Formats: sequence, C-alpha cells, structure tokens
Amino acid sequence: MQFDNYFYGQVLGMVSFCFGIASFYQKNDIKLKVLMMIMLACLCSHFLLLGAFTSALIASVSVVRTGLAIFYKSFKIAFVFIVISIFIGFYTAQSYLDWLPVIAACLGAYSLFCLQGIALRLGLLIGAVLWMANNFIVGSIGGTLLEATVFTVNLFTIYRLIKAQKKVEFKTPEVAIN
Repeated sequence: MQFDNYFYGQVLGMVSFCFGIASFYQKNDIKLKVLMMIMLACLCSHFLLLGAFTSALIASVSVVRTGLAIFYKSFKIAFVFIVISIFIGFYTAQSYLDWLPVIAACLGAYSLFCLQGIALRLGLLIGAVLWMANNFIVGSIGGTLLEATVFTVNLFTIYRLIKAQKKVEFKTPEVAIN
C-alpha cells in the first residue's frame, strides 16, 4: 500500500483535531494557548501536504503569534500580526476564498493579544467558523472536524466560564456601609 501527501496530511489533520479539542476545553488561558500552538504547528504541515499554501503560511505565523500572546498583551503586537496576515493574503491568495484563513488569523491576533476569558473565546469562536469554511473548501477532513468540534467545545467552555462567574458573583457577600 502506497501512502501519499494527501493521506499523511489527513493524519496530521486528525492529530491537530485532538490538540484542538484539548486546547479549547481549557479554562486557563495559558494552557489554551500552549495547546493551540501545538495544534497550529500540526495544521501548518497538514495544509502544506494538502497544497493549501495560504492556510499553511497563516497557520505557521499563528504558531508564533500564539506563543507571543502567552507573554504579551498588546494591541501593537496584534496589529503587527494582522498586517503580516494581510500581507500573506495579498501575496498567496488565489481566490476570495483564500481570504477566510487570513480574516480568521486577523481576528485571532486581536483576540489573543487584546482579550481574555469569555471575550477571548468568543473571538476565537468566530475565527473557528471561518477556519471551518476554509477547511471544508480545501478538503481538510481533520481540520473541518477540528473546527466543528472546537466550535462546540468552545461554546461549552464559555458556558462553564459564565456559570463559574455567576457562582463567584452569587457568593460575594454584601458589605453594609454604616
């Protein structure tokens, strides 16, 4: 039996699928970002093997972006990654559909560097929808499953965070001022 790039690409897509589920299940923002870096590194190779070069370049830049977002919160850094993503789009996009991962990367950069908690996950949720459409278009089985699952797990984690937030608000005692 002979295996080709498509087969190995799909295997890497499934590996990234596993890391994606683990990342978006995290309530801790740092753990989310570390697992996202591993997922994105797998996706970079996955997209290269499928011949989706815009997606591969965006995923590789996203690995670096997500790593820096662990240590820095800055609109200026987000802006740099937004510009890099747009630059990649201008030089590699062959159709308007190739802009889906570019837009998702821009949203991801802003979310990772400027948002936290529930707002961070909502930004990444919208990005997941864009990536899901891209993955379906380029024939990425693992990537499509990944983003569909990330969407669902992310919604569940947002629900868990809202529930935990309400518990904290409910348990906060009122202080009487006399």
